Amino acid sequence: MDMRRLVGRNVKRIRLEKGLTQEQFAERSGFTQQYLSDLERGRRNPTIVSLFELAQALGVDHMALVAPDEEAFAEKARHRKAETKPAPRKSERPRSAKSAADKNVKPDRRKG
Repeated sequence: MDMRRLVGRNVKRIRLEKGLTQEQFAERSGFTQQYLSDLERGRRNPTIVSLFELAQALGVDHMALVAPDEEAFAEKARHRKAETKPAPRKSERPRSAKSAADKNVKPDRRKG
């Protein structure tokens, strides 16, 4: 799970639920609008202090910013499914390159 993207999705979702623009949220939080934009796009890695300050500005508990959302649960399920995928049957396995002997190819006997 990419925590930067998760935090960004949560910040954006909560900000929109509160009816705030990025500019309004920037004024309220003390962070720049550019920082908030980068944060919401998962391009920033906020410190714990920053998470606490962002949560305060949004009027939510700081844990709300790191709580898994539906996309995180779906990502985890996809990851778990990939780990438990059974090995392909022998007939389904890709064939490896055959050696010259397997292909009935005569070796090159040129002198050189």
